[in-house]
Amino acid sequence: QVQLVESGGGVVQAGGSLRLSCAASGRTFSRYTMGWFRQAPGKEREFVAGIKWLDSRTYYADSVKGRFTISRDNAKNTVFLQMNSLKPEDTAVYYCAATAKVVVTPIRSNYDYWGQGTQVTVSS
Repeated sequence: QVQLVESGGGVVQAGGSLRLSCAASGRTFSRYTMGWFRQAPGKEREFVAGIKWLDSRTYYADSVKGRFTISRDNAKNTVFLQMNSLKPEDTAVYYCAATAKVVVTPIRSNYDYWGQGTQVTVSS
């Protein structure tokens, strides 16, 4: 079992930055591929970024590439999402998720564990 708790959301002006954290319980965190998803009002939950457990290789949605950075600290059982140059369209609830799969997948159903989400609001 893995429990995930996100933090770091808030309200920021367009062009600003936020750093989200996702703290995981469980001894085998280092063996889980981690992903960040987001869900805006009235929209489907979408993949944002992912990081493999095997080699920490990262993957991003086109909409955030070059602005967001995902990283992980296995010693602290934590995954981060650094968000720069934020835009109003980045406003959403952000969720972290864990999968035992080796590869990063943008498919929600492939993730076994989810956090409760943290709200990010970007004002124009």
